[in-house]
Amino acid sequence: MAPLKILLCGDVLGRLNQLFKRVSSVNKSAGPFDALFCVGQFFPDSIEGLEEFNGYIEGRSSVPIPTYFIGDYGVGSPKILSEVLKDPNNQGFKMEGFRVCENLFWLKSSGKFELHGLSVAYLSGRRSPTGAQFGTYSQDDVDALRALAEDPGTVDIFLTNEWPSGVTNGVTSNIPSEISDSSDSDPTVSELVAEIKPRYHVAGTMGVYFDRQPYANVDALHVTRFLGLAPVGNKDKQKFIHAISPTPASTMSKPELRAKPPNTTLSPYTNVDKAVPPDGATKRPGDSTSESQYWRYDVSQKRQKHGDGNGDRLCFKFVSSGSCPREKCHFRHDEEAMQQYSRGVCFDFLNKGKCERGPNCNFKHSLQEEGGRSATGAASSHRSRECWFCLSSPNVESHLITSVGEYYYCALAKGPLLPDHALIMPIEHMPNTLSLSQECEKELEHLQNSFRAYFKRQGKEAIFFEWAFKRGIHANLQKEDKRCGPSLTEVAAYFMLKFLEVVFCHMLWRRMRNSQFNLVVRFWQAC
Repeated sequence: MAPLKILLCGDVLGRLNQLFKRVSSVNKSAGPFDALFCVGQFFPDSIEGLEEFNGYIEGRSSVPIPTYFIGDYGVGSPKILSEVLKDPNNQGFKMEGFRVCENLFWLKSSGKFELHGLSVAYLSGRRSPTGAQFGTYSQDDVDALRALAEDPGTVDIFLTNEWPSGVTNGVTSNIPSEISDSSDSDPTVSELVAEIKPRYHVAGTMGVYFDRQPYANVDALHVTRFLGLAPVGNKDKQKFIHAISPTPASTMSKPELRAKPPNTTLSPYTNVDKAVPPDGATKRPGDSTSESQYWRYDVSQKRQKHGDGNGDRLCFKFVSSGSCPREKCHFRHDEEAMQQYSRGVCFDFLNKGKCERGPNCNFKHSLQEEGGRSATGAASSHRSRECWFCLSSPNVESHLITSVGEYYYCALAKGPLLPDHALIMPIEHMPNTLSLSQECEKELEHLQNSFRAYFKRQGKEAIFFEWAFKRGIHANLQKEDKRCGPSLTEVAAYFMLKFLEVVFCHMLWRRMRNSQFNLVVRFWQAC
């Protein structure tokens, strides 16, 4: 297999003719190149540049190689990108990029995807407190990247518009005089880079070219190379396009990843201050924790406190397809959200409670009942507070709880069928135990084995069953004991009768005003 060849570019500023002329020239002499990644402002600075830019968008000019950009701001960007989101082929959550025109893709917000085996992560837009639809990133985008950073594997390329604060720390020479490591750099990017630990970090917007010495990462084998690129067609003739030929980390051996060039420095981000939210930005919900004791078992806040995934954020792959291929997914697999998505509800509305696309979004922005009617969103958003099985709810019967683990807790039944009737319930608000992760399954199996061993010493057998409803609220696995002696057939018959009892009671209620009522009563007596 031929080695991959990637081109990196700084602020395009709408100068697509000059950029693609250079790309075509480089492609002929040193190509073919597999992709072009553009950081910094991609759209024009002035209205005069729109005609040239629109020539590519409308198909009058062609983009020579697959091109990806993250600088979704500049003149004309709201109008063009709004039209891009209206395209039926661009509906949904596309971390691999929204198609703008042939060979041109917009990397919106934040995400991670694979391209020819390379793992590419990105943070689109600039740091801003305004929360504009285009051209800025939000705290949700940052949180999503933090969750992705915990996925297994190494990120090969990380794209940002802003330069990270402190990137020049530890560099002894060749620092451009134009670099100002104060207001023009972003501490949030520094934090993300320190967590993601990419092999290449590429940024724009500073207006200069800077190829930093490789630096070692904390708790990682590989080094990181930072590249700051100048704008296309800059007056100082600084380098605005750079070629790399990276081998995907997934195909490299540990000795290959561990190799360090002789000029490697320490990480510049070990002593960087934590990012302060922009002026006017509100704190995250996890920043102001309630004094109530129930916060200890609130899963969404617990995850935010420990940096474990994205709290209550939904897994798009699970919601859209009903399954998730990742062994360890840091996002929530919610069957109720999956059903809502299948009924046409907007994923951003389900995930964040709001949609930034506004009237351009073709999806529904209210919860839908099975018949298509709108359901109240307040009940869904506060379900864990109202559910009496949730440990974060003030309504929980805490005096019945016997033990609390990492994913499950055990409690006595409030209305036991037998003297030793107990419940095993997930701490997270989930409709059934089948929708939980493999780590949760291990803890569940451990608890079941403990119950079996406990009752075996008393000459009993533990029987587990779970009520799973279509509109299940909170999973609860029930455990009863039965004296040793009966056959499996008798045990099965016992629970079948319990099931039939529920079924026939339901039938009786349905047939009370029906002429078949007497027939049902006679059938019940015969059973």
